[in-house]
Amino acid sequence: MDFPSAPSSFYAFGSCFTFLVLVLVQPHIASSALLLGLKNHNNHHHNRRPFLQANQSTCALFMGTWVRDDAYPLYQFSDCPFIDAEFNCQMYGRPDTDYLKYRWKPTNCELPRFNGLEFLLRMKGKTVMFVGDSLGRNQWESLVCMISTAVPRSPTQIIRGDPLSTLKFLDYGVAVSFYRAPYLVDIEAVQGKRVLRLGDISGNGNAWRGVDVLSFNTGHWWSHKGSLQGWDYIEMDGTLYQDMDRLVAFEKGLRTWARWVDTNVDRTRTRVFFQSTSPTHYNPSEWSAGAVTTTKNCYGETAPMSGMTYPGAYPDQMRVVEEVMSQMSGPVYLLDITLLSEMRKDGHPSIYSGDLSPAQRANPDRSADCSHWCLPGLPDTWNQLFYTALFF
Repeated sequence: MDFPSAPSSFYAFGSCFTFLVLVLVQPHIASSALLLGLKNHNNHHHNRRPFLQANQSTCALFMGTWVRDDAYPLYQFSDCPFIDAEFNCQMYGRPDTDYLKYRWKPTNCELPRFNGLEFLLRMKGKTVMFVGDSLGRNQWESLVCMISTAVPRSPTQIIRGDPLSTLKFLDYGVAVSFYRAPYLVDIEAVQGKRVLRLGDISGNGNAWRGVDVLSFNTGHWWSHKGSLQGWDYIEMDGTLYQDMDRLVAFEKGLRTWARWVDTNVDRTRTRVFFQSTSPTHYNPSEWSAGAVTTTKNCYGETAPMSGMTYPGAYPDQMRVVEEVMSQMSGPVYLLDITLLSEMRKDGHPSIYSGDLSPAQRANPDRSADCSHWCLPGLPDTWNQLFYTALFF
């Protein structure tokens, strides 16, 4: 059966979609009034209060500044074979290296330096899994580089697949995985169409059971449109939509994830993290403070922002994350990397990505990647914070 071209048609989709009403709505017909408890979420862009848990009370890990440190980076790209081409900026011709020489300095403490051997010894016999979109893969590859370069003679086994990739450190019985689930909730193929199921996570969730440390992220894919959009229809409460307010969809999907975690994860044996929104840098007016600029994105940026604030808007998605997490029944640690990452306009692959053709590299205004991050680079700091939260 074909998907209809007009509203109010009824179709039987078998066991998964029995007599769903196919309501083909215009974009944003699902009102943002459904954002429970998120009053005036557009009115607080400059509120930079991080979402801190009790174990951070003596150190605001996510408030601070970037300081130059020539002891960085923590590893060289040539020493890590696990970096995908799209993140391998030095291999693909990035001419500057100053962006590698910055260390995150929290306001009232020092971060412990990452120790890959210590990580393996503390996690011996355990599993770590990053779940989410390509920013989660960015972080996964960073962590396996940070660990493997600390024990270069220790045997490893890598299994790359979709949705699951795993690197095993055989001497220690440690497995570090990435599970690709850009929305966390499930997507199902229905009569050749991709249906994003905002209320269903069981398909993906089965792969997360029994893991010792889970770190989730989602965000960027919820706003993609056109050819980048990852679904054809959104299903919510038994109704299919061609589109809806993306923040509403994000909130509904995140509540499904939160219910799954509260119901299925034993917090006495599994640590759960959620990584906050990773910012993009496609609009120089956000960081140029009114100065005239000839750049159109992150291309050519070679240094971080100074100071402790970012003039751009605080992501609305983070209002949703804070609200949903505050209502969960068990502890989830928010790795609040948004502000410290906003300061790093210099950290993206830009045109120095193995995924770009020569013609694309010659046109940075259209082709620069200002979403992902170079490796070595900023995700190493995310993992230093992850390491600190796990063990200190």
